Amino acid sequence: MNSPQPTTTLSLRRRFFRLAIPNILSNITVPLVGLVDTAMLGHLDDIRFLAGVALAAILFEFVYWTFGFLRMSTTGMTAQAVGRDDQHGLALILYRSLFLAALFALLILLLQKLLAWIGFGLLSGTAPVEAAGRDYFFARIWDAPATLANFVFLGWFLGRERSDYALYMTIVANIANVILDYIFLFELHLAAYGAGLATMIAQYLSLAVAIFLYRRLAGKATIAWREVIDFKALLDMLKLNVDITIRTLGLISAFAVFTNFSATLGVATLAANAVLLRILEFSAYFIDGAAFATESLCGIFYGQKNKAMLAAVLRYALLIGEAFALGIIAVLLLAPVPFYQLLTSHQNIIDLVQKYDLYVLIVLVFGAPAYIYDGFFIGLLRGRTLRNSMLVSTLPLFLPVALLGWYIQNNHVLWLSMLAFMIGRAGTLWWASRTFLRDMDG
Repeated sequence: MNSPQPTTTLSLRRRFFRLAIPNILSNITVPLVGLVDTAMLGHLDDIRFLAGVALAAILFEFVYWTFGFLRMSTTGMTAQAVGRDDQHGLALILYRSLFLAALFALLILLLQKLLAWIGFGLLSGTAPVEAAGRDYFFARIWDAPATLANFVFLGWFLGRERSDYALYMTIVANIANVILDYIFLFELHLAAYGAGLATMIAQYLSLAVAIFLYRRLAGKATIAWREVIDFKALLDMLKLNVDITIRTLGLISAFAVFTNFSATLGVATLAANAVLLRILEFSAYFIDGAAFATESLCGIFYGQKNKAMLAAVLRYALLIGEAFALGIIAVLLLAPVPFYQLLTSHQNIIDLVQKYDLYVLIVLVFGAPAYIYDGFFIGLLRGRTLRNSMLVSTLPLFLPVALLGWYIQNNHVLWLSMLAFMIGRAGTLWWASRTFLRDMDG
């Protein structure tokens, strides 16, 4: 087990960047694959495949990120166990989380037809677009066991300050995804179904890497199954994650409503907004590299009850997160059109993207601190704070503006709803962090 380093300012900076850099490299590969998916689908003759996958992606965000707590809570619990030097607890956290992941994955597979029926019934898309979305959905859904298990391993590695292991997992998965995308889309001409197959296979390759790395790090843990399948302990773990689940559902619901309302504005607007959301996703994953480092270190320092280091980590992370956001904004301002042309060859879509891209830049300014504060409170396992912030940001701030944009069929107003959402998240979590640090003993 990695022992905690001395908590001087210099060592904190080194630990932070030692975590943040692999996290950044790991995280940016995820949206890069999403950008490659968008680019490959956007270069097919029929734009319905790009639009269909955009709709199907909403369902996976709901289905999988409903269980995003498996990654987030595992990071927080593991980091705090490291801070307490609880080696036995570290193994129990992993095994119990994997057990829950297996149960949830089985449930997803059993209910896949019902999920598709409900999901596509609620989403707005033309018949050809929905057909493409269904092809993608039923190809990719079989990666549920691997995806949820990967959430757990990623969280456990991050909590152990092994962000390099998370990097190895994502690199293998995403390189495989890109290669398989090309084969299935352009060699075998499987369109949306091929894109789903590529993602599914890549997730199982990532899981194989995770298992190999775990055995290198931990060897054979001496944990009895009766300890793992402890009903009370598992129930306590689930209760801990209820608030995080509500927070996650609020987040993906906001993006789902945004995308669904985009679909009512026409296929071209849906495709343009899908490209812009890919850019926002890329930026978010990039900034989340710093947020994940924040989760790990805040969990460890909270386990040690070290208030000074908690505050220092938050300051560093906010500074770095905003610097990343401004860097991405600068790139988009200096060379927007060549970048957009990488994502789609349809000039009418590029024209629409340029019409609305200013909103993405403004959203990034407020989104960066929101992502960092998320990492801070995840490391502290303060799910209730995250839940309350998300409810305020979603219900009174985002939803009324989004409904107005849908009602008057105006994409400018729809993007203003996303801006209100990010401002709400950043503002509420900023206030909560000040209150927490002020009230913390020691």
